[in-house]
Amino acid sequence: MAVRGLMYLMGVAIVLAAPARAQNATPEQLRTAISSVVRLTAEVPPDARSAQSLGVKREGNGVVIDGKGLVLTIGYLIVDAMAVTLYSAKDKPVPAQTVAYDYESGFGLVRALTPLNAKPIAFGRSEGLKAKDPVLAVAHAGAGGPQPALVVTRRPFAGAWEYMIDQAIFTTPHHPGWSGAALIGPDGKLYGVGSLQVGQADATVAEPNPGNMFVPIDLLRPIFADLLAEGRSGAPEKPWLGVYTTKLDGRLVVTQVLPRGPAEQAGLRRGDIITALGDKPVRTMIDFYDALWAGRTAGAEVELRIRRDGGPASVKIKSGSRYAYLKPPKSY
Repeated sequence: MAVRGLMYLMGVAIVLAAPARAQNATPEQLRTAISSVVRLTAEVPPDARSAQSLGVKREGNGVVIDGKGLVLTIGYLIVDAMAVTLYSAKDKPVPAQTVAYDYESGFGLVRALTPLNAKPIAFGRSEGLKAKDPVLAVAHAGAGGPQPALVVTRRPFAGAWEYMIDQAIFTTPHHPGWSGAALIGPDGKLYGVGSLQVGQADATVAEPNPGNMFVPIDLLRPIFADLLAEGRSGAPEKPWLGVYTTKLDGRLVVTQVLPRGPAEQAGLRRGDIITALGDKPVRTMIDFYDALWAGRTAGAEVELRIRRDGGPASVKIKSGSRYAYLKPPKSY
């Protein structure tokens, strides 16, 4: 590491070291990047599908990405929202309208309805981030503000809720205000948006390694125009079953079946062990999603081979649309 940048923010010294090939941001550019992160709150009606799992009052961060108040966030903060509010550095509430939510990437977009006291941040190229690269994990001031971090690894991430992305960004140490937080590189650009707290950022080491998972900004580029124009990606929708799973003792176990979702309607139950999808054996969520999404779109029928009560069984499920399942926000 040959180049160092140093700035003070709120009395805290922030040091970023960058590879010699990289161009470091000036302290003023870093201040602008940090100030692009705003507080975001959302209110969700109690009868919304996501209210039980995600709550009716949600709070996190958003990142201002254009001069007209467009804010990028992590989508679970705004899904089903009937009201979204943004707070700039001066903490004045600004109402916002939901623009889009993309289930495949996990990104959400909202737009401020009155001017925000924040400048937009430019996008970096997250494909260039690698292990040991220095970054800033930035939440709004009340949620921990900016904290130096290191990229620990880049690897696929599979979530229990039928979600998977390639080359997720895992960082350490853990930032307490991760939801919708900005991952900023030494050049002052945006490289990712905070999604999760993880107990083990680096799965290859034995010692505890808590950190965060960030969704790479590169996933936004190919769908950005569609999100602005249509509120969702224009890509064909993947099959969705409405099932949560986890790996337990080398087996893929159903932990939850969503009410009135395709899997429940087909008779899949909590505790069922999924052994194959069609003729494809599955042991992990990555196996499961690869088999489920291979050459299929929403509406396709799939057959799950399972073990239930110690014996083999099978369940045929007509997949559905996750967008159709969730209650559309009033602000769309």
